[in-house]
Amino acid sequence: MEGGVTETSSAKMHGGYNKRYKHHSHTLGCSMNFHIYFPPSDSTDSPKFPVLYWLSGLSCTDENFIFKSGAQRAASQHGVVLVAPDTSPRGLNVEGEADSWDFGVGAGFYLNATQEKWKNWRMYDYVVKELPELLRDNFPQLDTSKASIFGHSMGGHGALTIYLKNLDKYKSVSAFAPIANPTNCPWGHKAFTNYLGGNKSDWEDYDATYLVKKYSNVSTTILIDQGEDDKFLPDQLLPHKFEEACKNGNVPLLLRLQPGYDHSYYFIATFIDDHIRHHAQALKA
Repeated sequence: MEGGVTETSSAKMHGGYNKRYKHHSHTLGCSMNFHIYFPPSDSTDSPKFPVLYWLSGLSCTDENFIFKSGAQRAASQHGVVLVAPDTSPRGLNVEGEADSWDFGVGAGFYLNATQEKWKNWRMYDYVVKELPELLRDNFPQLDTSKASIFGHSMGGHGALTIYLKNLDKYKSVSAFAPIANPTNCPWGHKAFTNYLGGNKSDWEDYDATYLVKKYSNVSTTILIDQGEDDKFLPDQLLPHKFEEACKNGNVPLLLRLQPGYDHSYYFIATFIDDHIRHHAQALKA
């Protein structure tokens, strides 16, 4: 494969395959893993598959979603490829990178860091630029021009911000319990101060609640599921701030508050089929 992409594991599921790959990322300056779920293909003449990117949350790798979400069943039925990258660079041995679970390794926040110490933390460019190019060059069965994006928690933040800043690149977005207004929550404060510096106007470039005011030309409804028993809801996630901004900008949003559900993959697995359907509809329109 081009760009030094190596397959490291493969397992059949719902007629398709979960495959894990490894490559050296020139954006992040380290070796990275990602997973792809390929739905079953009838023949070599089958039309190309659209791509649905999943961005995971704090402390996750490229594996959590593939192991726990159960998304493959619906992806197989709808003929959609799932792509799950990792959540940060790894193995760079930057001082303090693994001191806490909500910053550094496993906590890239899908931004391009501007502070010298964290200059390799460029997950925004990795997800928006490098990974799609890598897929296009190595997997001819994928139609990377037909792409959508979704994610959970920090990854929900990543999906919303990346979508809003690249409305021409993605057909749809959805999120589970996203960090919807990071400039106003402790996780966001910690990450943005360290990655982006103290100027809070720079933070707004990675905050969905601010971005939706700026990029309001959204044609496909944004879908968000949020568990009402999520312990992070009151002080970290702030979906109602995002909801208010969407209302003010006439941006179509379906925010579903789900009674009794928490922040876990049990919650994600419960509603994942709705999200796959949401994206399949947009990708095949």
